[in-house]
Amino acid sequence: MILTFYKYQGTGNDFVLVDNRKFTFPKENINLVASLCDRKFGIGADGLILLENDEMSDFKMIYYNSDGNQSSMCGNGGRCIVAFANFLGIMDKATSFTAIDGIHKATIDKNTVSLQMQDVSEIHELEKHCFLDTGSPHHVQLVNNLDAFEVAKEGKRIRYGLYGKKGSNINFVQKSENGTFTVRTYERGVENETLSCGTGVTAVALAMYRSKLTNTNKVQVKTLGGDLEVSFEPHGTGFKNICLTGPARQVFKGEITC
Repeated sequence: MILTFYKYQGTGNDFVLVDNRKFTFPKENINLVASLCDRKFGIGADGLILLENDEMSDFKMIYYNSDGNQSSMCGNGGRCIVAFANFLGIMDKATSFTAIDGIHKATIDKNTVSLQMQDVSEIHELEKHCFLDTGSPHHVQLVNNLDAFEVAKEGKRIRYGLYGKKGSNINFVQKSENGTFTVRTYERGVENETLSCGTGVTAVALAMYRSKLTNTNKVQVKTLGGDLEVSFEPHGTGFKNICLTGPARQVFKGEITC
């Protein structure tokens, strides 16, 4: 099989995008997905995303981690598939699409995509960290000297030691003097640090607000791959109208023999 694919990235979080509206991709082939995401022997990506037809919305997003397994919601992947749908002519400025956690609305303006995330019902505030689900589970922990922090080592230790086989994404955060936050994330499924994690950035913004480390409902978050913005409205014990905004760009188009 010769597979036509597109490579997209959102703040350095990179994905293989495939137009699967004709349902030709072998979706149950975990080894194929993992091999396509392999950076030595394949295309190389943090994940693979299929765009499919959907009866409830403009299109459907099927997301796989780089280990080949289908996973929970991916925020940067969601922004990238919106840019892909725009490129394919499926939508113009606004859209709604179905992901594993339900329907998402989104808008695009040139290379900037704003993605509405699902409401968050609660945040668990513990002694040294917060835990919440923003479409994917996230551990949020403040640290000092984030630049020198051993994210991969500590992320792996917490991911397996505290959350077991199912795991959680692990976010390490430092507040800047100007009120912004910098985050580095260890992602389950990738099992390493990534340059950016959209659901992680969203989790960080909400956790920092709940912890009273910021009083604005429009939070700027810096990742190794670039800057993102999270806006939201507090609602009871959680948050609603959560929006993740940032760049999403096509890197290249290619063909690969599978």
